Amino acid sequence: MHLPSGMTLGQALKAANVVGSGGEAKVLIQSGEVMVNGEVETRRGRRMKAGDVVEVAGRRIEFR
Repeated sequence: MHLPSGMTLGQALKAANVVGSGGEAKVLIQSGEVMVNGEVETRRGRRMKAGDVVEVAGRRIEFR
């Protein structure tokens, strides 16, 4: 899946239908289950840039 850059990590998880709410995104991110560019990311407010890759729950999200 591809998403536009500029959104936060929490917004991206919602847009990709990985989670249903911002609260769910917060729990998932803070549990250490979300990787950005191969490293665990715990900040849901991180702004995604073109070329970033998010991996979570067996899914891959790329940003343009």
